[in-house]
Amino acid sequence: MSESQQNQKSKVVIKIGSGVLAHEEGARLNFAMIARLTEGIARINAAGHQVIVVSSGAVAAGLSSFDLKSRPEDTGMLQACAAAGQARLMQVYENQFSNYDLKIAQILLTLEDFGDNRRRENVVAMMSHLLRFPKVIPIVNENDSVAVFELKFGDNDHLSSEVAQLIGADQLILLTSVNGLLAPDSTGPNDIVPVVDDVESVMNFASDNSGKLSVGGMKTKLEAIKKTVNAEIETLIASGHNPEQLLDLVEGRGIATRFAPSKK
Repeated sequence: MSESQQNQKSKVVIKIGSGVLAHEEGARLNFAMIARLTEGIARINAAGHQVIVVSSGAVAAGLSSFDLKSRPEDTGMLQACAAAGQARLMQVYENQFSNYDLKIAQILLTLEDFGDNRRRENVVAMMSHLLRFPKVIPIVNENDSVAVFELKFGDNDHLSSEVAQLIGADQLILLTSVNGLLAPDSTGPNDIVPVVDDVESVMNFASDNSGKLSVGGMKTKLEAIKKTVNAEIETLIASGHNPEQLLDLVEGRGIATRFAPSKK
């Protein structure tokens, strides 16, 4: 990213995975991490950039309502956890963002909202209105409490890619539990690929592994990234455990794997 691009105000989509938001061992929300994430997002907002958050974590937030220690496999129980957890998750976000004089707007979407032209136009209109108000942070999630197909097969990597394309974002940042994309011969967690110009060339770097509370792995992320960069949107994979660098990431610095947008 050039110096002139760094000085421009960007439209940024930030996807936060369940592995970042929750304590994996106890299936509880990590409130300290959410506090750090909201502070990082608030700094981006204060710098004048427009931010939309795509947040996982509803199912993880709802497990404790039913005394569950791990993500259930039964679809009906997953829906129940999502229904209980979504309200709790939004309350946590609202409380944290209020520390920075920011409000939130909850947006629950399904695949049908992107496939039907009229519904798609309605979503675009709604998001366009929200982005006119810099003190409001839109928070998007799949409507997992009713969308059986999405809950069973979908993930927020693909949802965040669709949202980024829908609003014409400049950047999509996928926050996960690693610092970026590791090459097969990497010697440690910091040995990441800094820049990728061709997603196809690194597809074999990925595994399907995901955490107990997560749905998608690195392969899923790369499949989603392929769509985003083809829409000429720069996409990053970065660690959600280092949210203090979020503004740096938006402005072309920080530790991440950057996927260059395709040139059409």
